[in-house]
Amino acid sequence: MRVHVADHPLIDHKLTYLRDRRTDTPTFRRLADELVTLLAYEATRDVRTTPFDIDTPVAPTQGVHLASPKPLVVPILRAGLGMLDGMMRMLPTAEVGFLGMVRNEETLEAQTYANRLPEDLDKRQCYLLDPMLATGGTLVAAIQYLHDLGADDITTTCLLAAPEGIERLERDTSHLNVPITLVTGAVDERLDEHGFIVPGLGDAGDRLYGVV
Repeated sequence: MRVHVADHPLIDHKLTYLRDRRTDTPTFRRLADELVTLLAYEATRDVRTTPFDIDTPVAPTQGVHLASPKPLVVPILRAGLGMLDGMMRMLPTAEVGFLGMVRNEETLEAQTYANRLPEDLDKRQCYLLDPMLATGGTLVAAIQYLHDLGADDITTTCLLAAPEGIERLERDTSHLNVPITLVTGAVDERLDEHGFIVPGLGDAGDRLYGVV
């Protein structure tokens, strides 16, 4: 698994205000959207393209366009929805699937409650969106799910990650014979006894959409 921690002053700036408990929900949502656009630039470095012939106003030339089948963007509900617009700004022609997963607060294991994905992901590049890589259970389950449907290249984009989550992701996906990449804005210190990232930014879903 390849891990890429995006290093840029604007990413650090936006993360600082996302972490601040005084940041209100509308501002948090806007900052998350802006940060994802920056991370999406890094996450899509290896997006597949094919040559494409065009005519400029001066002369014929050859460029590239996105290859078929189109990449699939998969936000993990509910918090991943807050990352969708930022990713689609970079990949407007991609298709979108949805995967509903929730962490059991007692076992810290992921449970799937909904999915809206193509039945066959053969030869598809997939981009998973989940704000926080904490214990890693949710992303391991999501990656395995996409792999079982045929995805042959999976990139996960997270605002923040914990060392424990990265370690589990590497360990529990090592048997999969597809490229797996993690792109994140920062790797924090650790997890606390409740499985939250420290210093983190709190519950991303609650800060994006309110407590429900």
